[in-house]
Amino acid sequence: MWISVLLAMTTMLLLAAVCTAALVAAQTRLAVHVDPRQQELESLLPQANCGGCGFASCAAYARAVHRGLAAVDRCSVGGPAVAERLAAVMGVELHENYPYRPVLHCTATRADRLRPGRYVGPPTCAAADVVGGVQGCTFGCLGLGDCVAACDYEAMEMVDGLPRIRYDNCIGCGACVRACPRHLFEQIPFKVERMLVVGCANRDPGKSVREVCRVGCIGCGLCARQRPEVISMENHLARIDYHRYTGGEDWAAVADKCPTKSLVLLGRPTPRHEQQLEDVPPVTFAGPPARRGSASQQLEWRG
Repeated sequence: MWISVLLAMTTMLLLAAVCTAALVAAQTRLAVHVDPRQQELESLLPQANCGGCGFASCAAYARAVHRGLAAVDRCSVGGPAVAERLAAVMGVELHENYPYRPVLHCTATRADRLRPGRYVGPPTCAAADVVGGVQGCTFGCLGLGDCVAACDYEAMEMVDGLPRIRYDNCIGCGACVRACPRHLFEQIPFKVERMLVVGCANRDPGKSVREVCRVGCIGCGLCARQRPEVISMENHLARIDYHRYTGGEDWAAVADKCPTKSLVLLGRPTPRHEQQLEDVPPVTFAGPPARRGSASQQLEWRG
């Protein structure tokens, strides 16, 4: 009996030794050798793994930078400071870069939606988007808050059927961009604290837009005729080229001439707005348009 037990134990030990040797040999032959510079790049990143750079993780982004497949200024969480360090490691010149933050191409509150429908399905935008007749505008915000649920930084809230962005908290991770089934969010370079945005995504002709929304772009082209170097018209909808947008433009006259006020300034409030709002909770989000003639008009602002 004891001989059988000893034989079994010896056999198991020999098998364990053989397996260990095989694993060590496999590790040695199949090991992926990481360049120390790639490891240094990864160590400089914030390890947020938010996906805002367009890669699944900070490690994947570091690998792409090391291979020359990605620019060094794509980390929205780390910002310019991290971009400078990555550029130093890679030995490349860092050009002027700006933080990328999301903007919403819809400013229609519940009161602005002229054909509100009835939806009784699951309370998510993803589910509502596949059901017809939820609302008149088939391009606009569904207002069920998938973007707010996706935000891990308390940078969004739903107000009157629209998500508001708290830019003080926003890190530009892009979670809201990926969560919106209608692709209403766009990451743009914030060259100044308040950026001009087309607050509409409806690509129907103007007559159809007027039937479903009070603040939709009707494709009149007034803005494009005033600033053709930055604004163009595509499919009845104004489009802003942020590569040509310098940040030094005075957009007040252009926005004032928009007949539906669908051109809005989004970002941080101006000092004048901060003074007006000093007696209410701090507001640093993209707000809804002021209602003409309302008692609170002086305290509301777009942006």
